[in-house]
Amino acid sequence: MSTAKPQPRLGIALGGGAARGWAHIGVLSALAENGIEPEIVCGTSIGALVGGVYAAGRLPELESWVAGLTRRDLIGLLDFTAAGGGAIGGRKLMQFFGAQVGELHIEELPLKFAAVATDLHTGTEVWLQVGPLLQAIRASLSLPGIFTPVFQDGRWLVDGGLVNPTPVSLCRALGAELVIAVDLHGAGALRPGEAAELETPLSVVQVRTGRSRLSRIFSRRRTPPEEEAAAGEEREPSPKPPVPPGVASVIATSLDIMQARLSRSRLAGDPPDLLLSPRVRQVPPLDFAGGRPTIEEGYHNVRAMLPALKDLLGID
Repeated sequence: MSTAKPQPRLGIALGGGAARGWAHIGVLSALAENGIEPEIVCGTSIGALVGGVYAAGRLPELESWVAGLTRRDLIGLLDFTAAGGGAIGGRKLMQFFGAQVGELHIEELPLKFAAVATDLHTGTEVWLQVGPLLQAIRASLSLPGIFTPVFQDGRWLVDGGLVNPTPVSLCRALGAELVIAVDLHGAGALRPGEAAELETPLSVVQVRTGRSRLSRIFSRRRTPPEEEAAAGEEREPSPKPPVPPGVASVIATSLDIMQARLSRSRLAGDPPDLLLSPRVRQVPPLDFAGGRPTIEEGYHNVRAMLPALKDLLGID
């Protein structure tokens, strides 16, 4: 009498990438639609948020909310602070998600879940596998300079993307025999102009440089009459310099560049069994509103990779 071969334990590593992480919703939805449900879910930053909500069984509610999210909605969830360490406290945001998923502990989830954070003082990678789910998520997405760090177990924790942007290694450590990784940095580099500054709630403050009109007058070199005659009475006005991007945009984009390079290195050293790379590099990191197209890109990326997925898992 033959027995069915047991399916290998499947894990999914959801990478960081700020607003691009809404693609994880589409990825998980498409996998579920095809009967593929990971037993182990690990996430970094926005991957920890989406993965934690998925592990709690509330992904459809998150998808509905993200699809209708406006910038006005987002502003209402941001509690700006002058306490130091970041511009946003994150309390209102976590209260909102707490109302959606409840005050769950990681140990209570039906799936094995863990989030990656970074110890601010030592730079070590921290795996959050027990305790309050929302606290782990909040620590993992503490983007330096944007969100204030989280103090937990005697250390200050910040965004896990600084050390492990796509946590394949964590999935394997938790017992995954096959790992699907979702990398939000690998679908091609941005071309000039694709990361143009947007007036998002996190980038409304612009930093402008330049001299005052008075200083320009006093610093102007007097031109001898003969040179003025040679040059002509009319001079072409100097072009205005472009307005620099906002502080939040500079921080987020700089970290995105760093994480893209680090993710490439980590994935080369510890490759997943299957790599998904939704084409979301055109999405500005802080443009969280209007996430439906980003969700759909994640969904279609899975659909395109279904033959490879089924072959990996040995399913028809």
